[in-house]
Amino acid sequence: MIELSLVIPVMNEEDNVRPLLYAVRSALKDFNYEIILVDDGSTDNTRKRILEYADERTVLVELRKNYGQSTAMTAGIDYARGEFIAMIDGDLQNDPTDIPFMLDLLKREDWDVVAGNRKNRKDGMVLRKIPSKIANALIRRLTGVYIRDYGCTLKVFRREIAEDLGLYGELHRFIPVLAKLQGARITQVDVKHHPRKFGSSKYGINRTFKVMSDLVLMVFFRRYMQKPMHLFGTIGFASLGLGVLINLYLLVLKIMGHDIWGKPILILGLIFLLGGIQMITIGIISEIAMRTYYESQNKKTYKVRKLHTKKEFEKERQVVQPT
Repeated sequence: MIELSLVIPVMNEEDNVRPLLYAVRSALKDFNYEIILVDDGSTDNTRKRILEYADERTVLVELRKNYGQSTAMTAGIDYARGEFIAMIDGDLQNDPTDIPFMLDLLKREDWDVVAGNRKNRKDGMVLRKIPSKIANALIRRLTGVYIRDYGCTLKVFRREIAEDLGLYGELHRFIPVLAKLQGARITQVDVKHHPRKFGSSKYGINRTFKVMSDLVLMVFFRRYMQKPMHLFGTIGFASLGLGVLINLYLLVLKIMGHDIWGKPILILGLIFLLGGIQMITIGIISEIAMRTYYESQNKKTYKVRKLHTKKEFEKERQVVQPT
């Protein structure tokens, strides 16, 4: 079986293909590996360059159009045959020489994911580094998954973790959170980072808004995926309670002879009342959808990392017995 599958999404990276493949082959020469290049709708000569410099270890997955990095990663994982799966960017900013150490760490210390941290990042300060630091801090705070650099593509996974990531839309930025949802053990190491030599970056400041919207989804997945009623029900009953209190207050005023018609607080009370009913209803519907999601596909609400048998217990006891 192939030991390592290296997944590399590329789009319009024609000048990077040759040095990228040479760098990967040099870094992984001591491994039984394959390179899976996913052409995500390139409009230049990227595909031609890949075919020109490919060898027997190279696989090209050509997508029909540009679907985005998350979908390209998913396609690469689907076609991977390795026991372990690594990911890097195709722009030569990640360094393939970091992969052997990360793979060894994953196997030696029994991690499920080893993530890279770009210690000396070679990107612009205003448009890349500062927004990235703010986003990383916010993600750590809201999700409880403490990774210093969420934006670093360089990661090494156990196959079963990579296969169940569920990358949709642009969720590749939240791979550590998605892995943590499976109960994965995650660590991080400092990795090298190089300035881009060829081509242009596919990222811009507009991705900040995409990250924020995806972050809301990740917080929901992390905290309420299996108990949505705890979120919507809590908000709903709080809103409903406020609405009832406001309307009781207005009822007392009405009984005392005051004119309550047209008061802003009357509208506020109705909004809280109806909003609370709607949130509780959404919570019930979400609970039904969650059960349908698991039960219709025979999915379990838990993940078993390893099954320890009686024979393994006996071996472990022999190891720890004093001589």
